[in-house]
Amino acid sequence: MPVHYPFSAVLGCQADDLDDMGLALVLTTISPEIGGVLVRGEKGTAKSTAVRGLAAVLPSISVYAGDRFSIDPADPSAESPDGPFGSAAVEESRPVRLVELPVGATEDRVVGSLHLESALSRGAVEFEPGLLARAHRGLLYVDEVNLLHDHLVDLLLDAAAMGRVSVERDGVSVEHAARFVLIGTMNPEEGELRPQLLDRFGLTVEVAAPRDPALRAEVVRRRMAFDLDAPAFVERYVAAERDLTARVSTARALVGKVRLTAPGLLKIAEVCAAFEVDGLRADIVTARTAVAHAAWAGRSEVTREDIRRAALLALPHRRRRNPFDAPGLDEDLLDRILGDEELPPEPPEGGPEHDDPQDGPQDGPESEPEVGPAESSHEDSSETEPAETSQEETSTKDEAPPSPSAGNTSTTAAGTAYRPRLLTVTGLGAGRTGGRSKAIGSSGRRIGASVSTRGSLHLVETLKAAAGKQGARPRTSSKVELRIEDLRTAVREGREANLVLFCVDASGSMAARKRMAQVKAAVLSLLLDAYRRRDKVGMITFRGEGAELVLPPTGSVDLAAARLDEVPAGGRTPLAEGLLEAARVLQREHLRDPDLRPLLVVVTDGRANSKTHGKEAVRRSQQAAAYVAGLGVTTVVIDSEGGPMRLGLARQLAMHLGAEHVPVAEVSAEALTSTVHGFTGSTMGRGAA
Repeated sequence: MPVHYPFSAVLGCQADDLDDMGLALVLTTISPEIGGVLVRGEKGTAKSTAVRGLAAVLPSISVYAGDRFSIDPADPSAESPDGPFGSAAVEESRPVRLVELPVGATEDRVVGSLHLESALSRGAVEFEPGLLARAHRGLLYVDEVNLLHDHLVDLLLDAAAMGRVSVERDGVSVEHAARFVLIGTMNPEEGELRPQLLDRFGLTVEVAAPRDPALRAEVVRRRMAFDLDAPAFVERYVAAERDLTARVSTARALVGKVRLTAPGLLKIAEVCAAFEVDGLRADIVTARTAVAHAAWAGRSEVTREDIRRAALLALPHRRRRNPFDAPGLDEDLLDRILGDEELPPEPPEGGPEHDDPQDGPQDGPESEPEVGPAESSHEDSSETEPAETSQEETSTKDEAPPSPSAGNTSTTAAGTAYRPRLLTVTGLGAGRTGGRSKAIGSSGRRIGASVSTRGSLHLVETLKAAAGKQGARPRTSSKVELRIEDLRTAVREGREANLVLFCVDASGSMAARKRMAQVKAAVLSLLLDAYRRRDKVGMITFRGEGAELVLPPTGSVDLAAARLDEVPAGGRTPLAEGLLEAARVLQREHLRDPDLRPLLVVVTDGRANSKTHGKEAVRRSQQAAAYVAGLGVTTVVIDSEGGPMRLGLARQLAMHLGAEHVPVAEVSAEALTSTVHGFTGSTMGRGAA
């Protein structure tokens, strides 16, 4: 067995003084109903080391000998597919398992599948348990959980919600318990976590490397000592590990006896309501965590301090906040809500459920802490556009005054980002794993089989291919004879990352009606979404006399957001130059990585003018649009035109590009329920239908 770094050595403290990460891990093992822990932090902060050391300090569990599903012998309602187990069944004690779920795991490895050896040697249909069965009554650990494939996230969500796994595949039908403590670690720099999975983690903590040189030196000293002589280093912490195990056992025995009084429960509800968390799961998790913290401290009743520590662990990732903000909680506000006094005693039985509001002082509106988000202002929707009849007539000038002149520019900050609708590349790709467009690859849900010797074996299809040929093959036993031509591999559909190239109109028509803030908010939201989906992003702006590649394709969305804020607006609208620059960038990137399918997002109101005025500017923009359309790139036109009097020029541009037309107000995911699909190409849009 591998020697793991001691849990107490990672924490660097005694059981009476656990840091947030250590406390969250301990509390969720005391009360597994809390729902697990998500540990967020920069690389090199011992996240994985701490989790792997946790299993060693947990008390052993009792299981039936030979039971692969680890049901509890003390639970008469527990059933195992390996059972039934009678009164004569042998029980044994074993350590809690730490089961690691790799981000690249296949679906059959997670939930289980047909037992290959039994099927091939005896023709028997037997079930081989997966990782979820192995993790029952233990710890399920996902390192880099934010990079987990969507189809595996769905499996985890189902198992976490139901506490059971149902398998109907490969000729087997099995259902078994799967209650585990889900622990995930992630580096936020590599992308955020899917909101549905984030909410399934009961607690979340942020960790960072210490800035104190003495502490950093101590961490290095311990690690070097462990690497030099691991058994001797572990021996130094045996007593501390034993104390932690004993205290966890004591807390588990006490947790069912801890009283959460009515005033305490009401205070938890006040805290959750004040921070405007979504749903009631936060209230339940906070209450369970407060009870577990009281048991850990050896108390029989929940106190104000228990609620405070529970809120700091259970609420940061659930509070209502601007999308993509890092989890966090205002501790000053939390202290004001909790107050300085201890919780009042339980009201006597039969007494009034609520205090009379006239019995004693109460806070008025002016003394109540303001906890809601600030109201955002909106532009006057009554603002109108000048009435114009055709693009030819409007192309010689931008919008009417107060439009900046060709030599004047203004810089507008982006508005508040939001969760955008999903923009995808049409067809099936074959690019690197990501979270945007459909792709055929080594991971994802199984959609078929192919004749190949490379990839994951599709056992059922392989056996079917061999079954019809057994009569024609000389056989010396009852075993199924397989040959190389019988092999079938699974065809899987997952998600890929894409190149998202933004082509943004920064002309005077964008600044005249102060629409640039709205446009930048839409682009920023899409940039952050691209970051979460592990895309590459690039940005082109066009204004004045030409177009500029302000951000070559990169994986750094932070850099893209910074460049977006710096984009000035003003001058004429060289739409053709912008489209042609986008075409050059797309062709160059296609040569560098043919499998990286592009998504072109053109943000404009559709007006076109430059040094060549009138019909010539319109003609050049239409020719450029036709040229881009010929590349076969999935394109989306985000229409920034506003006001009741609209010319519809961006919609005409979308028609020339063969693109999806999306008004800027409908970029938000809340504005629509459908998914955007762009134009199906033929050359660079590799895999398009």
